Parts: sequence; structure tokens; C-alpha cells
Amino acid sequence: MPTRHTAAAFFSGVGVTLAATAAAGAGVRSFLRHRNAAAADLNALLPVHSAWWRARFDRGGALLYVAMGDSAAQGIGASSPARSYVGRLSAYIRRQGHTSLRVVNLSVSGSTTWLCRKDQLPKFEKYEPDVVTVAIGANDIIAFDPESFEKNIRVIYGALPSHAIVGDLPAMWIPDREKKLVEANRIVRRVADEFGLTVAPLYETTRRQGFFRTYRNSAGDLFHPNDRGYRVWASAFEPAVAARVARIAADRAVTDSTATVHDAAAAGAVARTAERRAGRAAQRGTDAPGR
Repeated sequence: MPTRHTAAAFFSGVGVTLAATAAAGAGVRSFLRHRNAAAADLNALLPVHSAWWRARFDRGGALLYVAMGDSAAQGIGASSPARSYVGRLSAYIRRQGHTSLRVVNLSVSGSTTWLCRKDQLPKFEKYEPDVVTVAIGANDIIAFDPESFEKNIRVIYGALPSHAIVGDLPAMWIPDREKKLVEANRIVRRVADEFGLTVAPLYETTRRQGFFRTYRNSAGDLFHPNDRGYRVWASAFEPAVAARVARIAADRAVTDSTATVHDAAAAGAVARTAERRAGRAAQRGTDAPGR
């Protein structure tokens, strides 16, 4: 028979436990409310970002950069579309090439590989871009079907020029999704290799950030990158982009009737160095754990 003090202590302990549980539940509910509010705010920006990119379609430039992808290519989560990975790569190309650039961003928020194939690919065929980046497939992961994924990836990659740069899928940190990512990225790399395309090691680059830094690099919805996160994304593409820009310069030096032999040789050396660096970056992605 418990004493009065024992009973009081028991119910006091139960009360503390219930209070702690309630507080934790309230904390989770508050967290979810803030996350959902952030997601709603970002959804409201979808047409704003889309309009920002469309306004730049007709601007002139010595080089043409065309991007395909989903909301990440649109820059959802960044403080400005210019700070998305496509925006950062655009600035990078201008600096590396010392030239003007026209940017056509065909990406659509929410796109899967199927929607990219259906909606973006027909538009892409109208252009002859100097630089191409494609990062698509993250939205396929929740309901991942390897057969359909590979079919769509194969059609998309088969329509790209040989110099196109394709990103594998970024790290997601959720165990069930990571298992699917391993298979998806194997498909991406195998098909890209068949078509001779360069793979930007987006998975390894984002995975290397670690869980807590990835949290800091995420927007309020905890799905899209923020400005810091998009800087990481851009870094995954930059070695391959630098190699492509250097190759363009070398090819133009060779075909330009006013170029000297020395200029052409120097440009070729720069291109080969950049291509070796891009190859090493891609190899590090291939050798990443879980591949």
C-alpha cells in the first residue's frame, strides 16, 4: 500500500512528464506552423521568380546559357533569383569568359523528370546554347519509380548537346529518401556517361556540408536552399562550367582568323587544365560513399 507521500510523488512525476510532453508537443506544433508559413511565403514567390527569369529571355549576350530544372533552378528560397545557383553560375560565366551573357531559364517549379521532358524539352530545342545545365529529379524521389525515372532521364539527356552539364540529385538526409537517391544517382551517372555528358557532383557537394550545416543552408520551409545553400549548389557546377567556358574560348581562338598561334595554344592549355579539374570533381562525386 503506497503512502500518501509516495502517491504524491508518483502523481507529481506523472504531472511533470505530462507537462514536458505537452510542452514538447507545443514546440513541435509551433515549429510546424512556422515551417508551413515559410512554405506558403515561398509558394507566393513562384510567379515572381518565374517573371524575373522570363524578363531576361530576350536580352542579348555574346554567349547563351540555358538552364532546365525545377524550383531550385528558379531559385525558390533565395533572397533574389540572382542568388540562386543559376544566377550565381550566370555571374560566374561572365567573369570566367570576360563576356556578356544571355540567360534563358526554362525551369518550372514543381517539375519532375516527366514534366521536364514534356514541357521544357520542346522549348529547349529552339536554342543553340553555349552552356547548358540541367538539375532535375528531386521531385521524383517521394514516389520513386526507377524505370520511369530512367526513361525520362534518357529522353532528356539524349536531347542535350555533348557539352551539357547535368547535376546528380542533392543529399536529402532522410533515410528512406537517401536509399532512393543512391539508385537515382546511379541512373543519372550511367545515362550521362552513355551520352558523354559531364556530371556535376551535387550529391557529394551537399552531403559534405553535414546535417547541421545543411539545416543552416536551408530556407524556412526546410526543403529549398537559402542564399548559402545555393552558393554550395553553384560550387558543384563551377569546375565543369569553367571547363566549358575555357573550351569555348579555345575553340574561338582557333577559328578566329585574327588569332595568333600563341593565343590559340594558350587558350587550349587553359581549357585542358579546366577540363582536368572538372574531371577530378566529377570523379570525387563518383567515388562518394553509397554510390
